[in-house]
Formats: sequence, structure tokens, C-alpha cells
Amino acid sequence: MATFAILAVAFTPPAVADKGTDTQALRDAVTAEAIIDHLEELQAIADANGGTRSAGTPGHEASADYIVAQLEAAGYETHTQGFEYLKFTLNDEAFQRLTPTPLTYTADDFAAMTYSGFGDVTAAVTPVDINLEGDRASTSGCEALDFAGFPIGNIALIQRGTCPFNTKAVNAEAAGAAGVIIFNQGDADDRLARVDGTLGAPTADNPEVTIPTIGASFAVGEELAALPGATVRIMVDGDTDPIETYNVWADTAGRADRTVVVGAHLDSVSEGPGINDNGSGSAAILETALQFAALGITPENRVRFAWWSGEEDGLIGSDYYVAQLNKSELKDHALNLNFDMVASPNPVRFVYDGDGEPLGESGPNGSGQIEKVFVDYFASQGLATEPTEFDGRSDYFGFIENGIPAGGLFTGAEGIKTEEQAAIYGGTAGVAYDPCYHQACDDIHNIDPVVLEQMADAIAHATLVFAETSSAVNGTAKGSGTGKLNLEFKGHQAVR
Repeated sequence: MATFAILAVAFTPPAVADKGTDTQALRDAVTAEAIIDHLEELQAIADANGGTRSAGTPGHEASADYIVAQLEAAGYETHTQGFEYLKFTLNDEAFQRLTPTPLTYTADDFAAMTYSGFGDVTAAVTPVDINLEGDRASTSGCEALDFAGFPIGNIALIQRGTCPFNTKAVNAEAAGAAGVIIFNQGDADDRLARVDGTLGAPTADNPEVTIPTIGASFAVGEELAALPGATVRIMVDGDTDPIETYNVWADTAGRADRTVVVGAHLDSVSEGPGINDNGSGSAAILETALQFAALGITPENRVRFAWWSGEEDGLIGSDYYVAQLNKSELKDHALNLNFDMVASPNPVRFVYDGDGEPLGESGPNGSGQIEKVFVDYFASQGLATEPTEFDGRSDYFGFIENGIPAGGLFTGAEGIKTEEQAAIYGGTAGVAYDPCYHQACDDIHNIDPVVLEQMADAIAHATLVFAETSSAVNGTAKGSGTGKLNLEFKGHQAVR
């Protein structure tokens, strides 16, 4: 058993957003110790199944079986929702400049885009409507006209900006390109590094790309653009295989027309056991559900505790769930609380920015009140927080895109902790919030039990607050979001 510290602090309920809901008993019952017990079970499952709990693998199935067994032992009726999708698996990748001066690019310079086509091509590079000057505003590759006169068989050099990567790659392929390099835009500090992007799984609305497509850094794109006639080799080798997987959920009693969905993704990446990402969120909401039952809580509103699959491949499971809801069922969903990584070893207490202040992009109407419940709670404990944007990187995506208010917590992934954050939250500046993000070392040792206790209390608090009232939320059921969001990610991969 891992050791941990329990925070014992008095609670003064926020006066407005939650109308004083007494959550003390539930917060006392939901402990980091019990959550870590669940995490140790998930670690054992990964150990017994090739070190992973990725969707479509025995490790994920065993993880779901564990969740179901725990819930049913507590008296819940569980439900599974099966679905299929094409899973992208990268086997190998390469990127080399052959002329004028040979150079082999490294992982810092490029990465294959998920759902890239496969192949090994060598050809001359042709820039497509790029802009390396001034504000570097770019619509490169967004229109078929951008490829007028494009030499068939060349590799298209396209700049990030404006439209989805899929649109750029599809236009390049239609123009006869043999491969595609999409380099970062270079218009801001966070648009200089290599592009970690996705072309998206093929659907009726998202055409398949059959030529190799990679993302690259701004420096690589700038360099190639300055070398007329340069030839490069790009190689992407992998598989896209149909897999079957499923979501799991269990409901409390309560008004079905005010359903509060409390969700976390259960799948890991294929590279590791995924104990922080996202065993931590999965185990935290599991323990919250178990203690709801143990305390005999019968809430006013139905709480649906949900464990999504396929998140790491592009939020597949949660998107599928929302896509199956008809207009009436959408209206019955009061809100979504999302918990994805709540025990990062170098953490910050992030709260999703529901009202768009100060980050500029709000969630659907009601999301600001969800944010306020979390912020007020942490303030009552003397704990600092800061906002994090709805950028499309987790399972709230399908909900906010359909006008359902959402919120949640996050303790950080690959982002780097600043000096200011280290002064407030402790930990180490200049180091990632989770140095083992999406790696084999995201194991049972890769969690901070102190922040896990803090997050668990906040999860229990907000879940019960919204289970007992709908006065703090005011969502829509239009199925078209609010028009305020400009999402750039689908899971951990950029889409535009």
C-alpha cells in the first residue's frame, strides 16, 4: 500500500452556488486510501495484460470487469454500451532530408499523425500557400485552389492554421501529393514545437487519408521552405484495425430529467498502465459511487457514474454516448462533470473555465456555475486553483458540443509547471505536471496522494451538490453547442 497524507480541514459551505448542501459525510467517506486501493487493482490488471489497459485489449476488459464487480457488490445495476471503431496503431515512422544536405529528423522534430495513411515516399517538397512573415496568419491547404499547379507526386509542405488537418491532407491528396508535412504555425509560443495531430478516424464527414502524413515543428517547416527543390523521405507504418469495446455506467435513484453525468475514461494508452491517466479519475468516481451507496444517499437528481472507453483514440466512447441521445434525452442531461487525471505527481489544481474568464472561451450556459461550485469549495478549504480551458482534450467534448453544461478538475499532463505555480502549489518548476504522461512509467508510483485527497473531496462535494439541486445549472438541448468554443483538440491530439 502506498503511503499518503490526509488533509483535515474544516468546511464552510459556499453561500450561493450550492445553497449550502452538506457534503461533509460523503467527503469524509471518500478517501485517497480507498482510491489508491482501486488503483493498485488497476495496476495489477495492467501487469497481467502486457502493461496496458488500452481500449479493445484484455486489460481494458478486465478493468471494466473490476468496476462492474465493485458497483454490483454495492447494489448498483450496471449497464454496458458497446461500440466499434477503427483503432490506429503506429508501428514505425521516419523523416529524413536527402538533399541538399542529408539530415535525419528526430522525435523532437516530427511525429506521424494518427489516422495517417501508410507508405514510404521520397520526393521533392512543395510549399503550399505558407506565410512565414509578420503575424504568420495561415490558411495553408484549406482550399483546393491552394494547390493550383501542384506537381503531382511531390510532398506537400503545409502550415498549420484555420482549418482541420484532415481538410489540409485530403486537399493535398486530391491534388496528387504523395505525402504531407504539416508544420506548426509559428504565430505563438505554443505553436512552435512539433505538431502532435490527428486526421481523425474515417467517417462519412471525415474522409480517409491514404498518403503518409506527419506533423512537424515550425523550425522544420521554415527550414524546408527556404530550400527550393529539397527532397525528403517520409515513412509511416502501422495498422488501422476495427475493435469492439464498451462504456460502463451505473445510476442512482433520482429525477431522470435532471441527470448528472459524472464521468472519467477507463482506458489507458497502449504504452502504459495509465494509473494517473486515467486510473485516478476512474477510481475517484468509483469510490464516490460506492460511498453514495454505503451512506444510503437518495439524491433529488439521478447521478449517472460513467466510465468511457476509447478516450485515448479520440474521445470515441463519450462521443458515442452523446450521439445516441435523442433531443428529449439531451434535455434530460443537466450537466457533465469530467475527471481526467486528478493525481499528477507535480500538480496544479486546475478547474475547467466554464464562464470564459479569463481564458476567453466559455462552455454552454450553466458551465460557469459548475466552475463556481469547484472554485468556491477549494476557497473554503484555503486551497488555490486556476482555470484551464475547454480545448477538446477530454470527454466533456461531446457534451459541450451538444449544449450540455460541463465542468471538472485536472491536475496537469505534459505542460510545464511555472515558477509562479511552484510558489503556489509546491512541486518543481520547469518540470511537467506529469513527467510520465502517456508512458510506461505512469504506474502506481506516479501519483500524488495529497492532491488526490484534495481532488477526491472536491469530486464528492460537487457530485452531491448537483445531485441535490438543479438551480445552479441552466443548459440547453439544442444539440449545437453555444458557438463560443473553438476546440483544437480531440483527446490528446490536435485536430486543427
